[in-house]
Amino acid sequence: MAKATKKQALGRGLSALLKDPSNDIQSVQDKNADKVIGNIVELDIDSIEVNPFQPRTNFNEETLVELASSIKELGVIQPITVRKSGFNKYQLVSGERRFRASKLIGLETIPSYIRIANDQESLEMALVENIQRQDLDPIEIALSYQRLIDEINLTQEQMSERVGKKRSTIANYLRLLKLDPIIQTGMRDGFISMGHGRAIITIEDQTTQLDIYEKILSDKLSVRETEELVRNYNSSQEVAVPNKKESAPEVPDYIKKGVKEFSEYFGHKIDVKVSKNGKGKITIPFHSEEDFNRLKKLVKRAK
Repeated sequence: MAKATKKQALGRGLSALLKDPSNDIQSVQDKNADKVIGNIVELDIDSIEVNPFQPRTNFNEETLVELASSIKELGVIQPITVRKSGFNKYQLVSGERRFRASKLIGLETIPSYIRIANDQESLEMALVENIQRQDLDPIEIALSYQRLIDEINLTQEQMSERVGKKRSTIANYLRLLKLDPIIQTGMRDGFISMGHGRAIITIEDQTTQLDIYEKILSDKLSVRETEELVRNYNSSQEVAVPNKKESAPEVPDYIKKGVKEFSEYFGHKIDVKVSKNGKGKITIPFHSEEDFNRLKKLVKRAK
C-alpha cells in the first residue's frame, strides 16, 4: 500500500509540474521531459480528448458500466496512454474504455502515461494496441489492419512483425471486409462467428451471401454445416433457401435503393413486398430478444 501511495503522490507532483506554463513539454529534448515521459501522471480528465484515430467504434454499454463499477471500487489499475496536444492538453492513444468508464463515475483525474508522438505514430500505436485486445470482434480487427495498410502504408509482412501475427492470419481477417455490410454487422453483433464469415466469403455474389446468412440464422447452422452448405452451392451453383419464390415481382428502383439503405441501417436483410397499385409492406426480421431490443433502439434513434 505504501508503494502505491508513493507512486500516486509522485503522479500528483508531476501533474502540478505540467500545469506550470514554464514547463510546457512538447518534445523529449524539453526541460523536465525525462521526469514526465514514461512515468505515471495524474491528469485532469477534462484535459484529455478522445483520439480521432481510435479504430474501435463499438463500445458495449453493459460492459462499460461493469468496468465503471470496478474502477469505483478498485481505481484505475492500468493507466491510459496519452500524447501531448497543447499546453495542459492531451489526446488519448489507448485506453478509451477506461477513460469512458472513469468519466461515467465522475472521476476528476486519471493515471496516464504521456507519450510524444505525431499523428501517424499515434494512429499506428492506437491500431496496433487495439488489435492486441481480446474483446474485439473480427470486423474491428479487420478494419484496423486495413487502416494500417491505407493510412500507415504498411505491408502485410510489416504488420505481421508489428502485431506478432502470421501473414496468413492477417489475410484471413482482411478478406472478411469483402462480405456484404449486413453480414459484417451480424458478425459484429455476434450473430455469426468468424468461421461462418470465412465460409461465406468463398461466394462472390453478395445476394447469395445474404441468402446463406439468413439460412444460418433461421436454421442455427454451425460453422461445419455452413461450410457444407457453401460446398454444395459451389458445386451446383445454387443454394436452397426456404420459402424463396421462383420469380419475384418487378420492384421499382426507388424501393431497391431504399431497401439497401434499410438493410445496412438495421443490420438485416429487409424484405419488401409491393402490389401492383404501388402499396407495399416492409418486414424487419429479428433473431432474439436482444436483437429485437437493438432494432427498437435504432427505430427510436431515427425519430
